[in-house]
Amino acid sequence: MSADEYRRIALSFPEASEGEHMNHPDFRVRNRIFATLWPKQNRGVVKLTPDQQKLLTERAPAIFTPVPGGWGRRGSTNVQLETADEAAVRNALNIAWSNIAPKGLREGSRPRLD
Repeated sequence: MSADEYRRIALSFPEASEGEHMNHPDFRVRNRIFATLWPKQNRGVVKLTPDQQKLLTERAPAIFTPVPGGWGRRGSTNVQLETADEAAVRNALNIAWSNIAPKGLREGSRPRLD
C-alpha cells in the first residue's frame, strides 16, 4: 500500500480532514487526531486502545506493531504500509476514527476487529 492510498482511506471517514503534526501529515475528526502518516518511512500510525492494539498486533504482526515507548503503551500502533493490504488498513483506520469521533457522528459506522 502506498502513502497516498493510506491518505485516501483516512480521508474517506465522515468529517475527516488532513492537518500537520510535528512535520508530518495527520488525520483528524473535529480537530482530534486519529491517525498520522510518515511517508518517508512508508508507515502510518493509528490511535487505538491497548486492547485493540493487542488484537491487531497478534492477528497481523507483519502489518501492526506498537509504537515504541509511552505512546505505544497507550495504544498508538504503527502500520507498515509495505506489507499492509487495503482491508487491514481500512479496518484499523475505522477503529481509530471511531475511537475519536463524537457518538452522533459514529452512528451507522461500526468498527470491526477482523
